[in-house]
Amino acid sequence: MKFTDGYWQLREGVEPQYPVHVHDVEIGADRLTVFAPAKRITGRGDTLNMPLLTVECTAPAPDVVAVRIAGHLGGVDRGPHFRIEADPAAAPKVTRDDESVTFTSGALSARFSLGEWRLDFLAGGRVLTGSPRKAMAALRTPDGQFLREQLDLGVGETVYGLGERFGPLVKNGQTVDIWNADGGTSSEQAYKNVPFYVTSGGYGVFVNDPGPVSFEVGSEAVSRVQFSVPGQVLQYLVVYGPTPRDVLRKYTALTGRPALPPAWSFGLWLSTSFTTSYDEATVTSIVDGMAERGLPLSVFHFDTFWMREFHWCDFEWDPQTFPDPAGMLARLKAKGLRICVWINPYIAQRSRLFAEGAAAGYLVRRENGDVWQWDRWQAGMGLVDFTDPQARRWFQDRLRALLDMGVDAFKSDFGERIPTDVVWADGADPLRMHNYYTHLYNEAVFEVLREHRGEGEAVLFARSATVGGQRFPVHWGGDCASTFPSMAESLRGGLSLAMSGFGFWSHDIGGFEGTPDPAVFTRWIPFGLLSSHSRLHGNESYRVPWLFGDDAVAVLGEFTRLKARLMPYLYAAAVTAHREGLPMMRPMALEFPDDPACANLDRQYLLGDSILVAPVFSADGDTTFYLPAGRWTDLRGGEVLTGPGWFRRRYGIGDLPVFVRPGSVIALGARDDRPDYDYADGVTLRVYELPDGAGTTVEIPTLQGRPAATFTVRVTGNGTGTVVEVRRGGSAAPWRVQLAGVAAVAAVDAGRLAPDPGPESAGVLIEADAGTELVIVHLP
Repeated sequence: MKFTDGYWQLREGVEPQYPVHVHDVEIGADRLTVFAPAKRITGRGDTLNMPLLTVECTAPAPDVVAVRIAGHLGGVDRGPHFRIEADPAAAPKVTRDDESVTFTSGALSARFSLGEWRLDFLAGGRVLTGSPRKAMAALRTPDGQFLREQLDLGVGETVYGLGERFGPLVKNGQTVDIWNADGGTSSEQAYKNVPFYVTSGGYGVFVNDPGPVSFEVGSEAVSRVQFSVPGQVLQYLVVYGPTPRDVLRKYTALTGRPALPPAWSFGLWLSTSFTTSYDEATVTSIVDGMAERGLPLSVFHFDTFWMREFHWCDFEWDPQTFPDPAGMLARLKAKGLRICVWINPYIAQRSRLFAEGAAAGYLVRRENGDVWQWDRWQAGMGLVDFTDPQARRWFQDRLRALLDMGVDAFKSDFGERIPTDVVWADGADPLRMHNYYTHLYNEAVFEVLREHRGEGEAVLFARSATVGGQRFPVHWGGDCASTFPSMAESLRGGLSLAMSGFGFWSHDIGGFEGTPDPAVFTRWIPFGLLSSHSRLHGNESYRVPWLFGDDAVAVLGEFTRLKARLMPYLYAAAVTAHREGLPMMRPMALEFPDDPACANLDRQYLLGDSILVAPVFSADGDTTFYLPAGRWTDLRGGEVLTGPGWFRRRYGIGDLPVFVRPGSVIALGARDDRPDYDYADGVTLRVYELPDGAGTTVEIPTLQGRPAATFTVRVTGNGTGTVVEVRRGGSAAPWRVQLAGVAAVAAVDAGRLAPDPGPESAGVLIEADAGTELVIVHLP
């Protein structure tokens, strides 16, 4: 929201009150409170007839400072609030001298000048950012009272995050309103709004307010990030890194880290699509068609019309189309499939649950007591009130019945179009509930899945989210068009969400709206399979690959099998997301913050720590990608390219740049037909460009995310050549070592040479027998 008319003037009707200086401070055991009047106090008369801003600093965790700015403090706090996990290890301290008073948490300090107003945040011997004179303000406007803060941006400093946004990855120059909306992927609106950003300056900022927050990112004051909220209180947290990875770790420690999704969820999901016509015979023919073509399939998803039209949601199978749902699910599960069904939190008037929910008070009401209803989506639909514990259980009981029938997962759609002219059961502020509703909705669904299936087996396919929603994976990118530009905007949205603390993300392969031409569909497949989660889904047409030609079938088979082989590596990356809050799909700026060429890259990413993926966004295969410093190896072909530098190439219809970071060890599994298997049994450790003197440790997880085996790889040089040592701990299953790009060895201790099975990059392959703990390879 903009308050100024250029640099010198204010917009009509805007009356600001700026803190001018620190008049007084109070120092508590765990906080610093600063009292800042809106004009300089030179005598007693100056203390009358003007605002006094109260600025309080606390430390919810080491290296984090929370700043609360308040005008009037007498308002009723109606909630809701984001859940913050405070760290008891935080031990803040306050120091004061003649020029300033400083509040310090770990390595981060907030320093208030005792002269002219200025608040600086310092760490690592430098000022990270600051709030200068006339940055912080209480503002009266024709639209009501607002509180605003502006934080400095350094020269060349770039800003990321603020949720899943489909415009440029770098937010500089943008206006971003934190307000969940069902706007597709081709607009400035977003399904997943998160009032948190990360900058290249070594810190992040989280505005702790679930209501509407307006950001001006170098757009109103071009050298500052401005954020504002309606009302009398604004709290923001500054999170010190110093790296972007560190910022995400600390932010997700505060707001929640994702549950570990089950391994089976990383396989291919296939949907009925939305408005297509289908019954059990149709579903069976689709599933059998995949099997006949040798295409591994993990999950089958039933979209909206598993229920009767006008009845969404009554959670009952359409009796005419699906007369034997329990039997059908059993037959599908006998084929090795998991089952997902579509749901949303809206109850259509024709649903048998509408009258039941209205009578019990489970549907959100207007101030006059009427059930809130409208006709956009389902005729006369109401909205489940998840602030009421009984309504929450009522909704969950409908899901339990489906789980008992054999359903394994839910696509928890919608949750964005939440009205503000309503009364919530717990008295929550309707403005703050608009964004927060999705959190209660997805939490309720995830909770019943975890209760029914057990820890580590719950997974959603959710569309809407806000702060803390990362706890309930997986999220997908919403309604994208079946075009190359929409494919690119989907990737930008996923990378933006990754910079907002979300570890897992997916998208509709081939696009949702319309029917993709074969080139779009086939080019989208590798991107889809080299994402965290992979789903074939569309609107009015099926997304089975044979409808798009033989190339699509072949490419889907190749990349589904490649993803299955990569599961030891990918599931280890999933465990890292679960433990540390680092996303599986990582923007280049997250992994290479010191490489200025990576700052704006939004058409490529790292999948985990080590695999660079650059989807192709053209029918002819012409593409440009960037490799940071070092020798990068093509995962599938073995070609080595040396960075830093840009590369322009033309790729065939089933190909794209997939390069392994130098100094990496990629764990490849022994199976390519499914994502969930014993990753340690027959695992191959492929070593890429590990320099002399270097070492690395690779953890192979179990399906529960615990370590099954740990391998330490070390390279040393001696007078006669190079020695590669691989030491195993844990599982006693057989394992192998492959030295990518190495054609011959001088000798092998405790192992034997084996033929390279391909189809990935060639290199000497050494087999270790079951029980072998150490393999030593001597290179010429």
